[in-house]
This record gives sequence, structure tokens and C-alpha cells, in this order.
Amino acid sequence: MAKKRPQSKAGKPQLKEGEIPVVGAREPCPCGSGRRYKACHGRAAAQAVTELVQRPFEGLSGECDWIALRELVPAATVELTLKGGRPEGVPSVALATVLPMAWPALRRDDGSVLLALQNDTSSGDLSRDLADTLQRALEAEPGSPVTARRVPADGPRLQDLLDPEGAFEPVVHAGFEFWVPDAENATPEVSASLERANAAAIPTTRLSGVDAAYWCETPEKNHLRWVMPHPEEQLLDALARLHAAGASSLGEGTRLVGSFRAHGLMVPVWDLPSGMGAEECEKPAAQFAERLAEALASDLPLTGEERRARGGLTNRQVTLS
Repeated sequence: MAKKRPQSKAGKPQLKEGEIPVVGAREPCPCGSGRRYKACHGRAAAQAVTELVQRPFEGLSGECDWIALRELVPAATVELTLKGGRPEGVPSVALATVLPMAWPALRRDDGSVLLALQNDTSSGDLSRDLADTLQRALEAEPGSPVTARRVPADGPRLQDLLDPEGAFEPVVHAGFEFWVPDAENATPEVSASLERANAAAIPTTRLSGVDAAYWCETPEKNHLRWVMPHPEEQLLDALARLHAAGASSLGEGTRLVGSFRAHGLMVPVWDLPSGMGAEECEKPAAQFAERLAEALASDLPLTGEERRARGGLTNRQVTLS
């Protein structure tokens, strides 16, 4: 005969839906049902945790730069502004692309907080994962890193913690020396991690004349990768109009080669000559932005040549997230 599930005692208090904490999958459910958590309230929690949020940074100041720092930029930091101000004893809160030892966050000795953006996360909502890490970092003891954990499905998101009016101004670094105030006196583990990270970093510069456009240098050629806020279908039409008209490049020797999809937005990518640096990209990028604005404003049907150009651009898309 099959074993009967243990029944909850008549006098045992029952928790309300919003009061049920997250426990191990095989542990008894805190609601008092007598079933394992994974077979009870863990089902709904698991579904909420794994549901993919297509645009996790939507509504945040600098959404396009959030995506660039998550997917494209090796070393950068951004000062973050919290709703209601920083807690006592926290002199600053900053976002960093990565941290030593792949820590999700770090509370420094002086109480300041660094939140890593490029770490793997446990759920389908990157914003909720980062918000949970940030909250724990704000409460951590100075001088300690924050470890990864499974995030509660009903926890806050970055949009709940950060000031939507706060400036988001990335500072791109040549290396990762920002990890420690005194790199010469860092622990051997951190020093080794710093050396590996610096060796792998691709030289990257954020353009100043347009938003969320990042130049990078590789051994064979340089690239410009530009995160754009426009809806994908509208942007593809506009790029196709420019491509068919021979107006999609950034000058002689440059070429629009395709695009990435990342966190709900498109990232057009140009190949550049190896001798074309970030400063040489500024004027062509600003001119392209003007051409793109005109193409985006057009509501005319695509011509046959423009449809073929659009098909080519669509075939050269790569999804990053």
C-alpha cells in the first residue's frame, strides 16, 4: 500500500500566502501542509523564478548602457542613486561589470558597496536577482563579499530600489584596478584574479557624442557596438532603408555587419579599420544618428531592395540573452 502523507496537526497555525518563506526543495513546506516544499508552494515559486523577463532593465535610467555593461564592456563602473538615499555607514554604491573571484557584490572595509553586473543569476529576472544581491550587500558587514543564492520570487527589483531620476554615467576603465583601493597590498587570490582579468580585457571606449555606443579594439579590426532603444521591427526597417541607400556605414572602410539582440533591445555592430580609433568614430556616429532619426520617422512601405536589405540584416542577428 502507498504510504499516506503526514497530516498537519489540527492546532498547527497556517501561514498566509505572503508569509511562506523559501526553503530547500525537499524540506517540509512552511505552510504546514505536510508536503515537501517543491510539491507545494515551491511549484509556484519555481515558476515565478524561472519566468524570463525580456527587458529586465526597462524603466531604469540608462537602460541601453545597462545592457552594454552587462554584455559588451569588460571593465566599467557607475555610481548608483538609491531611492530615499543611502543607509547610514554606506558612503557610496556603485555598479561594476565584474568583481574579483566572481563575487556578486562586495562591501568594502570603508562600508561602500560594489554590485557586479555580469555574474550568472538564478532566475529569469535579472533585475530581481541584482536587487536581492544589492540589498544583502547594503546589510553585509564591512570588508565582506556577498555570495550567490536563490532569490525569492516576490522580492524587489532594481526598479524598486534605484532612483529613476538618478544619473547613470558609466566610467570605462582600461583594467580592473578599481577592485581594490590599494592593489599592491591585495591578497594573493585577488591579485591573481586581477591579473587574469586585465589580460583578458578588450580595450573599450564609450563615445561621448551619442548614447550607449562603445568602440572596441581587437587584433584584426576594431568595432562599434551601439545599443539602441527603438523597437526591433522599427529599427530593422530604418536600418534597411539606410543600407539600401548606401548610407548605413560610418565612413570609408567601415561596414554595418549585423546586430546583437540583448535583453529586449538591438545592438547594431560595425566593422572598422584597425586604424580608426574612438575619437575618429565620434563625428560619423553623430551623422549616422541624424540619418537614422529620419529613417525611423518614415512610414512608407519598404521597396523591394529595402526588403532584401532587411532580410540580410535579420539573418545576421545574434541573440546574446
